[in-house]
Amino acid sequence: MHELGVVFHVIDNIKEVAEEQGITHVEAVTLRLGTVSSVIPEYLEDCWKWAIGREPLMTDCRLAIEPVEAITYCEDCQTEYDTIAHGRTCPNCGSEHTYLLQGNEFVIKDITV
Repeated sequence: MHELGVVFHVIDNIKEVAEEQGITHVEAVTLRLGTVSSVIPEYLEDCWKWAIGREPLMTDCRLAIEPVEAITYCEDCQTEYDTIAHGRTCPNCGSEHTYLLQGNEFVIKDITV
């Protein structure tokens, strides 16, 4: 379960910011999480609940997850489409000359103190 490692990474980043800014407690964190980021939101939430209990700065810190839908762009027909529904092959022209526009994000959006 790599979600625990991801949670520790987020907490380490927050601790660094908190130290720089003189913050003593974080109330909430909002993450933007892409639907094809390979992070499972339910596992992330479980790991979060466990990990914040071990970090005084984060005691009772709420986690909000904003999903980012996966959108792919087709270079041949210049259209965007739902990645989850169609994968790498463009549903409009059948091309595989495509790339992911969004949906692989894992970003700390907000920290509430």
